[in-house]
Amino acid sequence: MGTIVSIGEVLWDLLPDGEYLGGAPFNFAANCARLGHRVLFLSAVGQDPLGQRTLEAIEASGVSSNLVSRVSEAGTGVVRVEFDTDGQPHYTINRPAAYDFLRLDKQALKSIVTRHPDFVYFGTLSELYENNQAAVIKLIDALPGSLCFYDVNLRKDSFNLGLLTQLMPRAQIVKMNEQETRVVQELFGTKAANLEEFCWTYCRKFGWRAAWITLGPAGCAVFHDGKFAEVAGFPVATPNPVGAGDAFSAAVCHGILENWPVVRIAEFANKLGALIASQPGAVSAWSLQDIDSIQIAQI
Repeated sequence: MGTIVSIGEVLWDLLPDGEYLGGAPFNFAANCARLGHRVLFLSAVGQDPLGQRTLEAIEASGVSSNLVSRVSEAGTGVVRVEFDTDGQPHYTINRPAAYDFLRLDKQALKSIVTRHPDFVYFGTLSELYENNQAAVIKLIDALPGSLCFYDVNLRKDSFNLGLLTQLMPRAQIVKMNEQETRVVQELFGTKAANLEEFCWTYCRKFGWRAAWITLGPAGCAVFHDGKFAEVAGFPVATPNPVGAGDAFSAAVCHGILENWPVVRIAEFANKLGALIASQPGAVSAWSLQDIDSIQIAQI
């Protein structure tokens, strides 16, 4: 198994049916830990009761909270999640939040570097502020032997062209959903005719080794080492898509570390994404047997 660093937000998703610990980098970290990998999770919570509750919940998920700072600049992150008539989530994000004040001091950086991580995972949301953007870049620069996985994960009012221009060239593997490919093209002024052309264009533009595009229940598209494929997904009767893409990302990293063929990785990632979408909240106590059971729902 591998060692994976995840840097970014941890927060509470306020869904119609309750509160769930979330944040894409945390969701990713928790799923990687469940897959058996050693995970180093770098984030921040507030010096408030919710911050203590968050630290306890992180530990309960199987992820260490040793690199999660308690900061006084803002309270622990909270996001209100509402769903439209098509079942798509819409997020109201309270900013600034504690995770906007990441602390990557010399001791934390040394602790990470000495473990020689296989992957560094980062997103867009928590890098909106200069402090966090600098921390991510510092971490990447200190780990030249690690693969950088960028989950684009665009949220309203939490990204801009300048930020994406800084982050995209630092990744070797990028994941986004189909809607995000359209937003990216609007920002960069490109007009790819289809997903394959999009992947070709942006892999050449930024030097990515691979681009993974999630398509909801239809599955995913992947461009890897010059080859493009679309792999069918797994339907869910009453989907809750919050966290499904983060589980997908964890499965992709797992498959790469296991040296699986690309199509096998895609099928496994689609299954894990569907499993998470079938359950409340973004993180759950699933097993590999649960993933195997998704086979019965194949399109």
